Amino acid sequence: MNYKFRNISLAHRTNLAFPPCSTLKKITLINLLKMNKPSLVKAAVLTLVLVVVSVASWELYLRNQGYENTYYDDGALWAHKRKMVYEPADKATVFVGSSRIKFDLDIDTWENITGDHAIQLACVGSTPLPVLEQLADDEKFKGKLVVDVTEGLFFSSAAQNASRPLENMKYFKEQTPAQLASFHINHFLESKFVFLDKEWLSLGTQLNKLPVADRPGVYNFHGFPSDFGRVKFNRQEYMTDRLTADTNIQNQVKSIWNGFRKASKDPPASGPKLDSMMNRVKIACDKIKARGGQVLFVRTPSSGAFLMGEKMGFPREKYWDRILSVTGCPGIHFADYPATANFICPEFSHLSRPDAIVFTKNFIKILTEEKGWKFQKPVQL
Repeated sequence: MNYKFRNISLAHRTNLAFPPCSTLKKITLINLLKMNKPSLVKAAVLTLVLVVVSVASWELYLRNQGYENTYYDDGALWAHKRKMVYEPADKATVFVGSSRIKFDLDIDTWENITGDHAIQLACVGSTPLPVLEQLADDEKFKGKLVVDVTEGLFFSSAAQNASRPLENMKYFKEQTPAQLASFHINHFLESKFVFLDKEWLSLGTQLNKLPVADRPGVYNFHGFPSDFGRVKFNRQEYMTDRLTADTNIQNQVKSIWNGFRKASKDPPASGPKLDSMMNRVKIACDKIKARGGQVLFVRTPSSGAFLMGEKMGFPREKYWDRILSVTGCPGIHFADYPATANFICPEFSHLSRPDAIVFTKNFIKILTEEKGWKFQKPVQL
């Protein structure tokens, strides 16, 4: 008994003197952390300082290079505007179309003169037909609608020319609360920092600029020059002053238009295909008008080689005039009015910021004096 007792006592004393390995590891780690705490804090502070200095330097550099705050024109931004179409008809006007109406309608000018909220739903490089038809099928929409007509896109049956509006409409229908919260956070950050410009400064955009030669039948689109456009939160797009002043940048964009022309393999719609498109437009307009809404078509300016090609490929009597006759809707063609007929687009297809203001003022004047449109504020021009 004494022997066993002595063994037990010895073991007990041993356990007290030498804790288990797991306990030793914990004690050692805690001691190390305590010993290294000042060093870890210094490293964290140094890392934070380096990050802040790097981001601030990059931000200042970009601003010095002429970059301005811009917003990523994705499905989230489009959906934010799409929700606004239910505003009273006497207080808002909705715009659908392609990139020209985004550049050519100066929203600040429009809203200051008319008092109407301009809701911009146009999609760059796209036909407006999907959005027009969605609004027509939405029983709650009963407002004023302006439809921009860029013939090469409006009358296109190519799938890629409808992909952006279809994606935007899908996002609008399926947007989650998490996506909505992310949109508002992004909006705040984009309004403060230039370097968050995803359209022109992202890694993907920079990689897309790598020189890859065109192959027969394949046009490698490397993206537009970064000075081509900036997007406001109201989705208006505008050229930078650098582009309007630099013919080299303008020529880069012109060469892109020429590349698109060469890559396009679809002839202008005609025959049954054109008849079908016209019928789709008529049905959509009839639905909107039946609810008390207004629909007006506008042909925004183009110039130079672009305009010549459009006249050849899309004769006015076959396309523009027919839209108006089929739908019974009014229209405004820039070439019909001396005040808007002679704009020179820097890159053949979109107006500069100063010209967009002039066009918008004349557009409003024609709407009120000739088309009988009414706005919240008495129009004085």
